[in-house]
Amino acid sequence: MPALVDELLREAAATRPDREAYVHGPDRITYAALDRAADGFATVLLEHAVGRGDRVCLLLPSSIDFAVCYLGAIRVGAITSAINLRLGATEAASIVERSEPVLTVVDHGRDAPARRSAGAVIERSDLRDAFGAPPPADGLLPRRAPDDATCIVWTSGTTGVPKGAVYDHTTQEAISRNIGELTVDGERRLVVLPFPHVGYMTRMWDELAHVTTLVLAGEPWSATETLRLIREEAITMATGVPTQWSLVLAHPDLARTDFSGLRVAGLGAAAIAPELVRTMRSVLGCPVLTRYTSTEAGVTTSTRIGDPDEVVATTVGRPAPEVEMRVVDREGAAVERGTVGEVICRSPAMMRGYWRDPDHTAEVIDGDGFLHTGDLGYVGDDGNLRLVGRLKEMYIRGGYNVYPAEVEGVLADHPGVDRVAIVGAPDPVLGEIGAAFVVPADPAAPPTLDDLRDLTRSRLADYKAPDRLVVVDELPLTSMHKVDKRELLRQLG
Repeated sequence: MPALVDELLREAAATRPDREAYVHGPDRITYAALDRAADGFATVLLEHAVGRGDRVCLLLPSSIDFAVCYLGAIRVGAITSAINLRLGATEAASIVERSEPVLTVVDHGRDAPARRSAGAVIERSDLRDAFGAPPPADGLLPRRAPDDATCIVWTSGTTGVPKGAVYDHTTQEAISRNIGELTVDGERRLVVLPFPHVGYMTRMWDELAHVTTLVLAGEPWSATETLRLIREEAITMATGVPTQWSLVLAHPDLARTDFSGLRVAGLGAAAIAPELVRTMRSVLGCPVLTRYTSTEAGVTTSTRIGDPDEVVATTVGRPAPEVEMRVVDREGAAVERGTVGEVICRSPAMMRGYWRDPDHTAEVIDGDGFLHTGDLGYVGDDGNLRLVGRLKEMYIRGGYNVYPAEVEGVLADHPGVDRVAIVGAPDPVLGEIGAAFVVPADPAAPPTLDDLRDLTRSRLADYKAPDRLVVVDELPLTSMHKVDKRELLRQLG
């Protein structure tokens, strides 16, 4: 097995040259052409004096161009720092300034934020020529090692200035070893998340090792395009957040879409209604997997093919083979099964640390090498992890801890609720109260606060029932398609 990501590309190009590596709208590229284009971009990087350990910043949408630039940068030993185009100007400028790229690639009509810190700038319109440049001459590529960093994956910034998780060749290989049933050789995978996400940047090893074809859903995402791609591109694996799958299953094109080619469907990143899982399995005709990880963890847990719908909907499964997971109290002591605590984990798939930020790294990775995720959960008797919220999202109502994800999971079962998010709102008497933001299944007949409180009380402690109801048309999303709870709090005033 090759020791470096780009060596896997070389091997895939030699053994499966005509296999499609990427499909994006009308654009397609084979593994042989991908390898050749990465060589061309590597030559251009060398001409700009980009070398081992230097940073290359990408301000590009998810695209074949992005993939070629990332692989070309790896080939010269550079570290790719990719910026999600949905981040604000201040966030993007902060990333550029801290990563100090030698070279930045920008999309059509876009200027690099913090231009003076961006290094040399290549416009996307010039990439065709760059990809067609001759391969690097013998001896020009630097000698590299498996522990050389390949990428910096930036957090979405929902809890402050984005932090950059650093991954190398070795961690990417470890992630691949622990992905499990989500990947098989020759997969045709539908990609719905932006490329700067941990789900793409750290999966390059896995995709090349399995000679995967990545089919891009495009930006902005749409259910119409997702269903078209499933019909026309022989998709075998598709993932999405619950909101995306709900929109797909409600789309009028559903009836004319053949799902028989799907091997598995992935789900995660938000509370899941059991009915959604049952509907997915029935309509798609394939197993559904729920997975859990973070920008810093790389890979953590997953349900398994054959797990009951209830397990897939209400848990995030068991740890991956090389992941050591614990649930601990505030003092760091392990808690008993069934007791809520913070989820911590340790594995060779974790980030190496935050980019040039030892203080924040020490805050999340303790002296024993455990990553403190900030997620709250408990392990049931079946060994599956159940998440109940974030430490920073937990609120205290009248002296009692309330975990939003736990309440959201109950309310998602209400027939009148399409999507829901809970936030803790200040209250002069109780300290904090729960506010439920609900997208109704039928806008003409939204559920009442009493409806939601009755359902919550029937399953959880009475103090966990929401005290306020806000009916909305949509829930605001972050750049990573998660509910933006900071924005919901702003809406409360």
